[in-house]
Amino acid sequence: MVYESVDRLQKILSERVFHYTKDAKKASGRALGTLVEIITFYILKSWGFENSVVIERSLAEYGNPDITHNVEYSLHPILRKCELSIAAESSLTPTRLLKAIDDSLFPVTDFEKSANTLLTKNGIIRNSCVVAKREKPYSSHLMANLLSKSPSGFQVTLLEQYAKPYAMFECKRVGVEEGTKKGPQTIEKAKQGAYVAKMVSSLHKVRMPTGELRGLIYKSGDEIYTKPYEELVAEIVGSEDRELLRDFILTIGIVSNHGNWFTSENHNKELKVLAQSYDWLIFLTDEGLAEFITELLLEPTPLLAPAKNAFMASYTADQKKNSFTKVPMNYEADQVLQLYFKENTNRIEKWFNIISPGNDSMQKLHSQIAQLRDKNWQIIHSL
Repeated sequence: MVYESVDRLQKILSERVFHYTKDAKKASGRALGTLVEIITFYILKSWGFENSVVIERSLAEYGNPDITHNVEYSLHPILRKCELSIAAESSLTPTRLLKAIDDSLFPVTDFEKSANTLLTKNGIIRNSCVVAKREKPYSSHLMANLLSKSPSGFQVTLLEQYAKPYAMFECKRVGVEEGTKKGPQTIEKAKQGAYVAKMVSSLHKVRMPTGELRGLIYKSGDEIYTKPYEELVAEIVGSEDRELLRDFILTIGIVSNHGNWFTSENHNKELKVLAQSYDWLIFLTDEGLAEFITELLLEPTPLLAPAKNAFMASYTADQKKNSFTKVPMNYEADQVLQLYFKENTNRIEKWFNIISPGNDSMQKLHSQIAQLRDKNWQIIHSL
């Protein structure tokens, strides 16, 4: 069945899933926002960036560390990693994970343990699970990913990630109230996202009187380096220059709800604000989101049955905890979602339109992030 708009899908979810809530439309709207975040996360996994991702990291403004902003996803340099094999008993707590490490090969004595559990007794994983942190001699954290579990044991990847990221993703979605053409908070959410995108990276955007957008970045000794913006972004991503890379963060915005952000003929003010603020602005189309919701919930494919079950179990009248979000996720749901996104990568990439930079592609974005990931960050940050 083809659904003509996400608004129509939201109404169907209100009737089929959230009918027991006081405001079914608002509840279904929040669930749609969660699905946008999950799509973004599993695209990053399918692209091979799972070991770089941290969720809801607080990023400091460039040159003004007293002000920080939480972002959905940030991608961090991997300084070292190890593989752990752990007996299949109980949950995967930070204590169990840290005890399994050979400290002579992977010293962790100067890290402070967190309270995050990678896998609970009920089979709920914590995506991008930070299990320990440290501030000296430099700021970094230990992040764990569950590779597999079986009756014989757990396979876990443990990584040390540098605290300062090289890329960040933010997801923005605004619902529309019945009887109105525009959500009242649309422009405020756009401004919020635009502000964060502009403030966390060392690369500044300057609009010239002619309308040209130029990039400006500081080097040591207050040297100012400037070029046309897209040209400078490409130069930084392809560079090995510590002066350009040290505080640079590639900023990516994911927006959804077609009718609310722009029309096919004309971009709304909100979209223009975001497009000139992020390095990349990507629109998740109504068709793409509808395709995912249909295959996950409304006409579920056999593969995604465990994911549908986890979603439905998380949104019942008596459910207190959600196990279908970007952070806590049912293990079986995670496994089928990983397979679904891996098998359908080319189709899923077509769910998106690139708003800025112009005439680019998801493949180009993938390539830029991979270039940043593969740089020698220990040399760049003098670690």
